[in-house]
Amino acid sequence: MDNVTVRLTDLAHGGGCGCKLAPSVLQGLLARQPAAQPFSQLLVGNEMSDDAAVWQIDDNTCVIATTDFFMPMVDDPYDFGRIAATNAISDIYAMGGKPIMALAILGMPINKLEPDRIGRILEGGAAICAEAGIPIAGGHSIDSVEPIYGLAVIGICHPDRVRKNGGAQVGDALILTKGIGVGIYSSAIKKNALPAVCYDEMVASTTLLNKVGTDLSSDPDVHAITDVTGFGILGHGLEMARASGVTLELDLSAIPFLKEAERLAREGFITGASHRNWSSYGADVVLPGTLSEWQRMLLADPQTSGGLLVSCAAEKADLIVNRIRDAGYPLASRIGIAVAGPSVLRVVA
Repeated sequence: MDNVTVRLTDLAHGGGCGCKLAPSVLQGLLARQPAAQPFSQLLVGNEMSDDAAVWQIDDNTCVIATTDFFMPMVDDPYDFGRIAATNAISDIYAMGGKPIMALAILGMPINKLEPDRIGRILEGGAAICAEAGIPIAGGHSIDSVEPIYGLAVIGICHPDRVRKNGGAQVGDALILTKGIGVGIYSSAIKKNALPAVCYDEMVASTTLLNKVGTDLSSDPDVHAITDVTGFGILGHGLEMARASGVTLELDLSAIPFLKEAERLAREGFITGASHRNWSSYGADVVLPGTLSEWQRMLLADPQTSGGLLVSCAAEKADLIVNRIRDAGYPLASRIGIAVAGPSVLRVVA
């Protein structure tokens, strides 16, 4: 093994949820798959791009299953493990469930990374699972060209508390629980241009578990939930619009951003995934004519371990925002509404 310490991000062609296949590519691949056999117990499959699969065991219990993994977006192995684990567990919370167990997914270029650094990735993932109150009960590892880490996670939920990305109702308010700009920050990390204070801000956001989703699912005024990850706020908002059969309207001035996201976007720290995202779904997104290119790319910015997008009764939205902030999500904001119309996403300035 080379004695020179290699940056984790230099071993990967992309990082975090920016590694995801473009939405159009994924849709094309899924469209070629044979139709799944119907199972009455399968409450949620892959029909509407939901965050996890849900299988009903009995009148009181559903099992929620998901998997998520990616390549490093940061160079600190412990932080990489923490971010990847937080991101994977988020899918359970986004469905309204409670995680109960995880399995590790590990692929490492063992001729390029020291065992101690690989071990720190696993330690980071285990630390987040401990915070979530779940064990890593096993897993699988391979020798791979690029470093990969993530989890398969199992959760449980009462059938009445399952929340899908469909379910947004006309008149609902839209709430986002975390700031946008993780992909922009990741791009700056690649180029050694992210200030230390911004790195700390990003890690704090991406390692903040979306536990509030479990609490929100008990509220009948919360109609739909999804987490905002690799397809950006535009892509995941559009998925909610399509699944719900409504138009989602986002107020640009209300969307929370990480502190330096707008400045860095103006300076060109844009990921390739932002361009792929926009190419995939831009035809169904209506933007203000005055919007600049960097603003469009920021809205398409891939989020790793992003926040929850919540659709709820408008008259209860302010109370719900305050509840989310009190639970430890200071940037939680009311960012838009659901209105009658075609299944598109509209941004207003």
